Amino acid sequence: MGKATGKGLVLGIDIGGSGIKGAPVDLGRGEFATERIRIDTPARATPEAVAEVVAEVAAGFTDEVGEDSPVGVTVPAVVHHGVTKSAANIDDSWIDADADALFTRVLGRPVVVMNDADAAGHAEMRFGAGRDTEGVVLLTTLGTGIGSALFLNGQLVPNTELGHLELDGEEAEHRAAASVREDEDLSWEEWAERLQRFYRHVEDLFWPDLIIVGGGVSKKADKFLPLLDLRTEIVPATLRNDAGIIGAAWQASH
Repeated sequence: MGKATGKGLVLGIDIGGSGIKGAPVDLGRGEFATERIRIDTPARATPEAVAEVVAEVAAGFTDEVGEDSPVGVTVPAVVHHGVTKSAANIDDSWIDADADALFTRVLGRPVVVMNDADAAGHAEMRFGAGRDTEGVVLLTTLGTGIGSALFLNGQLVPNTELGHLELDGEEAEHRAAASVREDEDLSWEEWAERLQRFYRHVEDLFWPDLIIVGGGVSKKADKFLPLLDLRTEIVPATLRNDAGIIGAAWQASH
């Protein structure tokens, strides 16, 4: 795979249900080298339509990273050997799409495609709340759904989908995602009760050494993390919404 440019910058692009965001990442510092670019996700977010926007985002950073350096791309889907096997908040046509081949063709350069929560996990493990942590570390992203990334001694176990665990007869993310708190107008205390059930269940399955909580709501971690009673240390993510782009760039460079 190609190397980053002489400036040491690698492009990361994060595909979400509402926006597609990208920025060149300084992997020495684990932060954006310039302001990010954000473009709305197409209303019908098919692989081809999304790839066009990804190419538009990438074209905005030609001066910073060149035209042939590798690019990391996150998608809200299970990614198995470059093929997307699910579709969360994007079009169902992503199921069984060869995303790796599509983005490589459209961008004309090496591309690494990965699950969005896995990318965020890489960023937090290298540059954020999980840095230098050995053992089992679990990152969860609380947003529209619940994403997860599981690490053992810094190595990713890809495509864990812990938001789909059954909890009280429903998928956990249908009970405890941040979007559910807003949709059902739950108090922080009411939501924390649901999170408690989720995290205790996950604790009993994996016995993690550390749990990291990401997603936009992690900015308000002081409102709900102190309400949880777990045996595992649980901390907010430090890179927040930048984590997907940073993790994608890190993976592309490795």
